[in-house]
Amino acid sequence: MSEATREAITRVWKNEAARLIGGLVRIVRDVSLAEELAQDALVVALEQWPQVGVPDKPGAWLMTTARNRALNQLRRAKLADRVGETLAHETAPLPEPLMNELDDDVLRLIFTACHPILPTEARVALTLRLIGGLTTEEIARAFLSAEPTIAQRIVRAKRTLSDAGVSFEVPSGADLAPRLASVLEVVYLIFNEGYSATAGDDLMRPQLTTEAIRLGRLLANLAPAEPEVHGLIALMCFHASRSTTRVDEAGDPVLLADQDRSRWDRALIDAGRNALARADALTQTRGAYHLQAAIAACHAMAPSVAATEWAQIAELYRELGTVAPSPVIELNRAMAVSRAQSPAAALVILDKLRREPALARYHLLPAARAELLEQLGRFEEARAEFERAAALAGNARQRERLTARAAACTSRTRS
Repeated sequence: MSEATREAITRVWKNEAARLIGGLVRIVRDVSLAEELAQDALVVALEQWPQVGVPDKPGAWLMTTARNRALNQLRRAKLADRVGETLAHETAPLPEPLMNELDDDVLRLIFTACHPILPTEARVALTLRLIGGLTTEEIARAFLSAEPTIAQRIVRAKRTLSDAGVSFEVPSGADLAPRLASVLEVVYLIFNEGYSATAGDDLMRPQLTTEAIRLGRLLANLAPAEPEVHGLIALMCFHASRSTTRVDEAGDPVLLADQDRSRWDRALIDAGRNALARADALTQTRGAYHLQAAIAACHAMAPSVAATEWAQIAELYRELGTVAPSPVIELNRAMAVSRAQSPAAALVILDKLRREPALARYHLLPAARAELLEQLGRFEEARAEFERAAALAGNARQRERLTARAAACTSRTRS
């Protein structure tokens, strides 16, 4: 198999896995079986596409292959009577009016994976697996957790859904609220994996960020009175507006201070401002996504790093830390404090975080310490921290940048 074909198949799978599995769950009513059938279709693609080429519509090809296998399995198991109506529906083309936002297989799949019968962590892990197409290792990094723990969580979650016969549907009425918070968390984790990939050679996966924003807008149509939904949309739009400036022509990361702000996507910034305004109009008690969106707005609206309202950002992070306490939020507050006050004041905050078990293998903590140490002229200490951050980074681009920063500190130490 040529490298180009292999890359094409990998790309198709990343782009189409969620829709493929969602469409199959609609047929077989079983998440585990749907994922198995989707994987079977991928195996067939790996066998045939190198000989015949990648189809013009690879997603449709995978769906047709997987759906035929699903129908054959159902018939062999003599389940056609039980799902006869579904089968008849699935073998015919979907009429255009049904292809609307609330009839979206991916959205239904998210709510299925986020069913209250599952623990919260299992809902998030399973949805990242099914919707984001992430590996178990990538999910483990997103959770700052051990890979075997995540793998067991996913297996148990799928078994629980199957045993309980959970309906494949978007909840409504009183059932919506208790499931929405988990869905929002999942959508944002998917966005983050697309915006700053935790593993692989590329810094970003635009397909995931686009999918996350699309799902956020679907949720806004479903729950227009929920301020956190609009807050999440605003947050994602503000971050996504910087996407084209976050990497250079070689694919290497570009820090916020070095980005060309004239190239930021004004349409996405405007969309973020509109969504944030809707959230503000709905409540005076800001939630976690609402507050993060307010922070992102400070960056989006500032004409330069120097003109950024760093004191306001530090205060917003303090407020966020009371709503959703997290060592990562405290890390971000420290970096705002470094701008609003001094690197030394921020380093005091970061040094306390070194005792946090959840951050023991989080590369951004030593990277942040290295930044501050470098600003303070403590180049040898900064070099050691950049090297430690590089060793912990799962993304190749991030690792290369951190290694280069360490080398630069070595040069400054010798000069």
